[in-house]
Amino acid sequence: MASRNSHAYGAPYTGPHLNRVAFPMGGFGAGMICLEGTGALSHVSLRHRPDVFNEPLAFAALHVKGATTARVLEGPVPMRKAFGAAGTGNGAGGKSYGLPRFAEASFSARFPFGVVGLRDPDMPVEVEITGWSPFTPGNADDSSLPVCALEYRLRNVSKKALRAVYSFHAANFMQTAHDSGAVVQPLAGGFALVQPPVADRPWDEGAFAAVLAEDGVLTDCGWFRGGWWDPLTMVWNAVAGGEAFARPPHADGKPGGGGSLYLPLSLPPRAERTVRLLLAWYVPHSNLRCGTDPQTPAAPAGGTACACGKSADPAKATYVPWYAGRFASLNEVADHWRANYERLRQASRAFSDCFYDTTLPPEVVEAAAANLTILKSPTCLRQDDGRFWAWEGCCDGGGCCHGSCTHVWNYAQALPHLFPDLERSLRETEFGPSQDERGHQNFRAFLPIRPADHGFHAAADGQLGGIVKVYREWRISGDTAWLRGLWPRVRRSLEYAIETWDPGHTGTLLEPHHNTYDIEFWGADGMCTSFYLSALSAAVLMGRACGDRVDGFAKLLAKGTKAMETGLWNGRYFEQTVQWKGLRAQDPTTAQSAMTTYTPEARAILEREGPKYQYGTGCLSDGVLGDWLARVSGLPPVLAPHKVSAHLAAVFCHNFRADMRDHANPQRPAYAFGPEGGLLLCSWPRGGKPSLPFVYSDEVWTGIEYQVAAHLIMLGQREKGLQLVRAVRDRYDGRVRNPFNEYECGHWYARAMASYALLQACSGARYDAGDKTLVLDPPARGDFRAFLCTATGFGTVGLRRGKPFFECRHGHVEIRRTVVNGRRLE
Repeated sequence: MASRNSHAYGAPYTGPHLNRVAFPMGGFGAGMICLEGTGALSHVSLRHRPDVFNEPLAFAALHVKGATTARVLEGPVPMRKAFGAAGTGNGAGGKSYGLPRFAEASFSARFPFGVVGLRDPDMPVEVEITGWSPFTPGNADDSSLPVCALEYRLRNVSKKALRAVYSFHAANFMQTAHDSGAVVQPLAGGFALVQPPVADRPWDEGAFAAVLAEDGVLTDCGWFRGGWWDPLTMVWNAVAGGEAFARPPHADGKPGGGGSLYLPLSLPPRAERTVRLLLAWYVPHSNLRCGTDPQTPAAPAGGTACACGKSADPAKATYVPWYAGRFASLNEVADHWRANYERLRQASRAFSDCFYDTTLPPEVVEAAAANLTILKSPTCLRQDDGRFWAWEGCCDGGGCCHGSCTHVWNYAQALPHLFPDLERSLRETEFGPSQDERGHQNFRAFLPIRPADHGFHAAADGQLGGIVKVYREWRISGDTAWLRGLWPRVRRSLEYAIETWDPGHTGTLLEPHHNTYDIEFWGADGMCTSFYLSALSAAVLMGRACGDRVDGFAKLLAKGTKAMETGLWNGRYFEQTVQWKGLRAQDPTTAQSAMTTYTPEARAILEREGPKYQYGTGCLSDGVLGDWLARVSGLPPVLAPHKVSAHLAAVFCHNFRADMRDHANPQRPAYAFGPEGGLLLCSWPRGGKPSLPFVYSDEVWTGIEYQVAAHLIMLGQREKGLQLVRAVRDRYDGRVRNPFNEYECGHWYARAMASYALLQACSGARYDAGDKTLVLDPPARGDFRAFLCTATGFGTVGLRRGKPFFECRHGHVEIRRTVVNGRRLE
């Protein structure tokens, strides 16, 4: 049930809820095209960087003989496009907005499929457009292809036989600003928009193919050339006249403006036909290089820059996408797409059908599915050797905050379950080229992946969280040999953490420690100490499995648990004990920090309150984050459950706002403000709010909302957790924000994939590949069905008439024992 808006969770988007819908299509690190709720194509980002406002001239159309007029196969253009975007003040010349289109549209999502419905009282044809790209858990290669498809199902709703012409048209949007030599070339059943290599700019090379998988296709590679709006005018003249013709590229060899496909067809009364448009692209080079190199600027380590350094020096390696190592040309990609289309569609449909075959709350399913689109966005890259690398999110025209940032990707729970091999590659990078011999990790991996520098702080939450995630990857894969190979560097990482942040072996982090808020906490705090305890717990179990002695870690874990549950517990929630004297660290005014400076005014605050950007007595939404990560990773709880539950209840009570109008946020308000609801990062119900609290404290981040929601549900506070989920999805209901782009420091922000943990929270289902055990610990009574993905297969898990079951839908999952609510079933 929806809360206070008219869009029911999981239901089609219609009317004003179509305003911002844009559904990503494409493969991991392979580029993206979005299908809008109206059927338009936008956010075209094929050159290894986001291009959020790129909406080139590309559209399909339908002429029906005897109908009032031809129609673009889209619904009404959202009026937000009339003014505000680039060029609209001059009339948006060359756009298709002024062409006739269908009167009504709707959009439904069943990831990775997005479906647009089109109706018009003046048209005898109803249209359903299904946009998709391959997404097959467990098969990263099939899911990394630079392709997508649009299937146009045309249904004759009249009693008469119809003659029609379907067409698709695209200006040559592959042409770069530095060259006018772009050409349009014919392909079997389609055309290619080609930008040839440019001298000294190899990254400009690129090509895009549009192919109809149908017989009888006619291709126009020689658009009318002229001034003003001559090309589009002549294209629409042909569409409106029901023309269908083939035309080669211009004989003089000079560039044409675009390409068109025409397919004459007939529709008997009440009959339907599906026209499949296959899109593919190939951009084999980039100028993308991240990390500190001589004479190359790097993004600030604190993580607030929107782009990394770019290198045009051919002597320095730059990012090469995975698909460029797999395919030699656009033709090879297009041929592979045609040859494997049905197989890939069936595999993707099998996943989708299984994922949505569930009785979990619709707001939970919607949240988890909507954020899987992050994996299809330019946030994610996959280099030519297959290793995964990612931004935190996307700025409008470049990646935001480079390096698979460890403290952000701590929250993301989708990839390790759906594509565990890619997630393991992140661990191998963190504990390999990103870690030095001391155990210090650069929390931002370089691109291309290579040894990182170590001139800035390690991130306490990121480095300790990585240890927990090694444990998670071990249990998901069951691969103890992989763990043994990594264990010496994992141990060194933990030893570095102890030596750097807890040299006195108190079991808490006392020395200043950098974290996901891009500042350093001074003194022990609940958030990072909970990570510390979880890392110690994971290290004890992993070390014993590797035959190593870990008694010291076990003793420190016991000591730290006691210290946190007494010294940091105020009776209602865990807090921070701010400390900046008596430490090894330098004076805060001279200590290394991302962007913390001390003006004379700030020095006065230091003497009065302590270092800037702390939370002290605050109720932090992330205050027991390490316990959440431990639970979703299969570790036993590291803190007393009743105290964790009380902390979460306090977070909900004090940090959740059903309405933000009375909340003062001098930071970044666009995530939630005005009449919207959301969960603040922190509040100070007992007083003591610092004059300058940590820099994001008054904001609302969906990733934190989701982790708190999942944690609440795990600990029996289901309705509170669901209320948080509803608040997020109400903000992202299509009217103001795109339901498929939850943003934080950039579009498609990785932290939002904490939403995947809601599936585990609501079902209590987890599979341990190490001992082949299915664990079911549902937080609510009664039968249920839910999606469960393992490293070797996926299926439906649940309780039926009170008895556990697992139905494997893909692959194979060996289950030797089942544990329900802590009780082993024979």
